[in-house]
Amino acid sequence: MRLIFSFIIILSMLTQGCKPAAPELQPLDLLSHGLPLKINAPVDVQVSSSDLGIMKDVTVKNELGYSIQIFESATSQLSAAGLVEDLKSEIKDSKFFSQFMLEEERGFIFEKKVDESYINYDFRHVKVRGDKQYVIQVGLSDQYTLAQVEVMYQSVQ
Repeated sequence: MRLIFSFIIILSMLTQGCKPAAPELQPLDLLSHGLPLKINAPVDVQVSSSDLGIMKDVTVKNELGYSIQIFESATSQLSAAGLVEDLKSEIKDSKFFSQFMLEEERGFIFEKKVDESYINYDFRHVKVRGDKQYVIQVGLSDQYTLAQVEVMYQSVQ
């Protein structure tokens, strides 16, 4: 019995050491890309921006799974909390919404479930500066784990 218990403890210690390390983040000023925002991002990110007339879209991503998208537009409310509530209502109405994993005044993380074999995570974080609102979310083209989304969410705080 002691041998089995010792084996389990050693195995759990070894698997803890196998977890992938969170990417090292450094400050990134997005002013040169048209946004008066600073976030933390991996060193090797590529930043691209598009001006869509009524909205600006800035994407910050790398090849290792870090990908966020920031949408700047005229604000519809003066408080980030009000915008977050609107976004939460919109997300809840989505066909694939499953549950909120984290809810805060300026943002939230949620789970999307297409079926038992396809579960994805996403977040929304909101900033209001003057007459502009910034809605930050994961990039649109990939599937993300909860751990990846938590890193990205914390990086935009």
